[in-house]
Amino acid sequence: MTNSSEAVNISAQLVKELRERTGAGFADCRSALVDAKGNIEGAIDVLRKKGQAAAQKKAARQATEGLVGHYIHAGGKIGVIIEVNCESDFVARTEDFQRLCHDVAMHIAALDTRYVRREDVTQEILDREREIYKAQARATGKPEPVIEKIVNGKMEKFYEENCLYEQHFIKDESVTVGELVSQMIHKLGENISIRRYVRFKVGESAGASAEAPSAAAAPAN
Repeated sequence: MTNSSEAVNISAQLVKELRERTGAGFADCRSALVDAKGNIEGAIDVLRKKGQAAAQKKAARQATEGLVGHYIHAGGKIGVIIEVNCESDFVARTEDFQRLCHDVAMHIAALDTRYVRREDVTQEILDREREIYKAQARATGKPEPVIEKIVNGKMEKFYEENCLYEQHFIKDESVTVGELVSQMIHKLGENISIRRYVRFKVGESAGASAEAPSAAAAPAN
């Protein structure tokens, strides 16, 4: 009897390519390719969904270990210090976790993020932004139901531009930073949470910083 992987002709080269693009394990990549009937983009979507599901299950677990990572950019003109938490010192010392810390710090250096997650934005800021967007939309003369849709769309764009977990990852814009963290949770098997960071730029009066309310209870997106 022909098994499912043979039926869709999953080659070793295809599995290898998916592993290189996602960092997922051999068995997970092969299974995702079977589910996607050999389509590598579909398999990437399958792995993302599995990673997000695994992240949601682990999000309630305490993440009190981790690392303080850093990144220095532009000839020493910009620097970022970041704290990323996990559940064990063993995972904190893995190459994958250390690379995550470095890559997210590099992302922050490039994009100057204001908040860690959308939940960290204060109600005062949200109300102010919403009023500005409403005024802009009303000036176009559109009806109220359309204005509300426009405002909601602009608020989502605000989150995407200002919240770290919502931003598209600078090294791979097909995923957000939140999805990148979810993938690493799925791969390493522990809850992982970006707790806080500070970004320094030569000439600025103070470093720009952001912190999640609680490292232990923070959701993994």
